[in-house]
Amino acid sequence: MKIRDIMTPNPITLSPDQSVREATTLFSEYQVDGAPVIDKNGRIIGLFTKSHIFRMVSQGMDMHTPLAEFMTRQVNTGHPDDNIEDYLHPGVGRLPILDGNVIVGIITRSDLAAAFFSSYKEISTELDIIINSTHNLIVAVDAKGMITVFNKAAERFLGVKAGEARGKKVIDLFPTSGLLDVAQTGNAEPLQKLMLNGRYFISNRTPIYKDSKLVGAVAVLQDISELENISEELEYFKKMNKELDAIIDSSFDGLYITDGDGITLRLNKAFERITGVHAREFLGRNVVDIEEEGIVSESVSAIAIKRREPVTIMQKMKTGKTTLATGNPIFDESGNIFRVVCNVRDITELNRLKQKLEEVEGLSQHYESQLRSLKLQYTGSNKIIINSVKMKNLLGMVIRLAQFDSTILVTGESGTGKELIAEIIHSNSTRKCGPYIKVNCGAIPENLLESELFGYDYGAFTGAKKEGKAGYFQLANGGTIFLDEIGDLPFNLQVKLLRVLQNREIVRVGGVKSLPIDVRIVTGTNRNLLELVEKKLFREDLYYRLNVVPVHVPPLRDRKEDIPSLVAHFMQMYNRKHKINRTISAEVVEIFMGYNWPGNVRELENLIERLLVISTKNILTREDLPSFLGEAIFENISEVFVSGIIPLQEAVESVEKQILERAYAKYRTTRQMAKELKIDASTVVRKAAKYGINQSNQTLPN
Repeated sequence: MKIRDIMTPNPITLSPDQSVREATTLFSEYQVDGAPVIDKNGRIIGLFTKSHIFRMVSQGMDMHTPLAEFMTRQVNTGHPDDNIEDYLHPGVGRLPILDGNVIVGIITRSDLAAAFFSSYKEISTELDIIINSTHNLIVAVDAKGMITVFNKAAERFLGVKAGEARGKKVIDLFPTSGLLDVAQTGNAEPLQKLMLNGRYFISNRTPIYKDSKLVGAVAVLQDISELENISEELEYFKKMNKELDAIIDSSFDGLYITDGDGITLRLNKAFERITGVHAREFLGRNVVDIEEEGIVSESVSAIAIKRREPVTIMQKMKTGKTTLATGNPIFDESGNIFRVVCNVRDITELNRLKQKLEEVEGLSQHYESQLRSLKLQYTGSNKIIINSVKMKNLLGMVIRLAQFDSTILVTGESGTGKELIAEIIHSNSTRKCGPYIKVNCGAIPENLLESELFGYDYGAFTGAKKEGKAGYFQLANGGTIFLDEIGDLPFNLQVKLLRVLQNREIVRVGGVKSLPIDVRIVTGTNRNLLELVEKKLFREDLYYRLNVVPVHVPPLRDRKEDIPSLVAHFMQMYNRKHKINRTISAEVVEIFMGYNWPGNVRELENLIERLLVISTKNILTREDLPSFLGEAIFENISEVFVSGIIPLQEAVESVEKQILERAYAKYRTTRQMAKELKIDASTVVRKAAKYGINQSNQTLPN
C-alpha cells in the first residue's frame, strides 16, 4: 500500500508569523491537531501541533507569540509513492507528504493505525482463503492441544464444522491425530499414515515455534484413497504399455508411430533392422526434419497427414535400403489426426524374384571380373589423352552422338582406344546411371558365346545351373552393351543379334519365351566388315543395322601430336604404379614421333612400362630403346621429310614444319631453338605460328 492511499490531501498550513492563538482557532475549526508551517515560497520549515499549545498553556506563556518561536523545525517528510510499511514504527506521529517541495498531504498516527489494521485484516482474510481453498486437510493446535485452525477440507472429510472444532481438544475429536504429542515434544512426524473417521490419510505433522518457543503443532493430511486409485491406474497403464511394446516389437514388419504433428513417438526393432538406421535418429523428431536431413528420401507420415488418408510409397533410406511404407492416419472424435501408424516392409525381402536375382548375381560376377583386371592398372588410365585436332574433333562428335540412342559402330586399328570411345559414349548418355557391359566377341569360345550373350534356362544343356543364368544383354538392361571385335561373331549368332536390333527382345538358350530388353548397342571392330560381307562371312543386313552411325578412331601415326602428351601420361601412371620416379629425354620423344606405331596407343603404353621397369637409370635415353625402334626410324627417315615427288614449295614447307616441331620438342625456349637453327628467335615464333606449333602441345614429360 502507498502513502497516497491513506494521506489527507491538501492539508491546512500555517505561516511562521501567525500566533499561537490563531493556530488554536484553526485547529478547532478544522478539527485537526497539527499542521505544517511553510514560508512565503511554500517550503516547509516546521511543524506545529496541539502538543506545543498544551506545553505553552502549562507554562503560562503568551498565546500571541509567533509560531516560529515554538514550532518544531526538524520535520520528517514522506512521498506519495512511498510504501506505508516503511513508516509503521512508534517514532512516526504526524508526517507531511511532499511532491517535490510542495505539500500535497499529511498522515497522522491514526491514519497509520487504520492502514495497519486494514492490511492485517486483508492478510488474515487472504490466509483464511488460502487455507480453506487447499484440497488437503489442515488442522492446527496450541501447546495445550486445543484446535486453533480447522479448514474447509477438514470440515468436508471429517464431518465436523470449523466452529464446533475450534477450541476443542484435538484428542477428544481425533484421538489418532498425534498432534498433541508433536505440540508437546516438538518432534516432527512426516509421512505418517493414520485413520480418521474410517478413512486413511497421509499426515505431515510439524511443530509451530514463535520467538523460539514451542506454541503448538500443525498437520497437513491428504486422503490417500485418491493416490491409491491413481497408483492402480498407473500400474494398469504400465502393464498395458509393456504389452503394447511387446506386441509392436514382435511384429516382423517395421512399425513407426507419430502424433498428429508428425513428431515421432515410437518405433519397433524390426524398423531399425529393415532400415538400418538407429532409433535415436527418429525418436522425438519431426518427420519433416528427418526428410530434410536425408535420413529418408520421403516421409510417408508427412504425406498421410497432408492428404488425411492412407498412403503407400517407396522409401529410400540413407543406408541405401529401399522399403515399402504405408502410413495410416488415426482420427479423434473431433476429426483431428492424433496418430499416424506406418507399416514398413523391406522390398528386397518381399520381392526377391528369380529373374532379378539372376541378373544381380550375374552383374556382380561381371563387375568382379572387371574389378580384378582394373586393379592392375592406375586409376587414371581410363582417361582419354588428346592434343591433335583429329582427336579433339572426334571426341566432340562422340559426346554429341552420346545424347542420342542410335546404334554406333566404332572402327579402328587394334590399340587405338575403341573401348575408351564406347565408354565415353555411355558415360555421356542418358543411360550413364545404368549398367555398362563390355564383351569381346573374339575372346569367348564359340560354343559358350551364345549362352553368355543371351543367357540360358534350366535344362538347356548338361551342367546348366538349376536356376538358369542371365546373359550379358539382360545384365545391360537399362544401360549400354559394347560388343568389341564384332567381326568375329559367328554367323549363326549374327541372326540372333539382328533380332535383338530389330525387335529389342532376346530368347534364352533352351527357352521359348521372348524377354524384352532396353539396351543401347555399341559395336567395335578392327576388321573391314564390308570385305567380310563380300566374302559371305558377315550378314549384310546386320552390317547396315550396326553401321547406323560410324565412328572411326584414327591410328596413332595419323595423330602424332598426341604422342608427347600420351608419353607424359603413361610415365606418370607407371611411375606411380611401380613407386619409382623416372623421366624421359626429349631425344626419346623425338624418336617416338618418327615411329609409325603399328600397335598404336597400346604399343606405346606397353613400351613405356617396359622401359621404366627394365632401365636402371633415372632418365630414359636413346640407349634404353629397343633396337627395332631405331631401325624402323632409320628406314622411314627419308619418308619423314620426302614422301614422293611433290611441288618444291610444299616439300620445303613440310620439311620446315617438321624441323620446327622437333625443335619445339627438344628445347624449352625459342632462344635455344634459334641458336640451334641458326636463325633469329622472332623467325622461330613467326614460322611456328604459321604452322600452328606451340610449346604446350610439344611439352616433354618430366
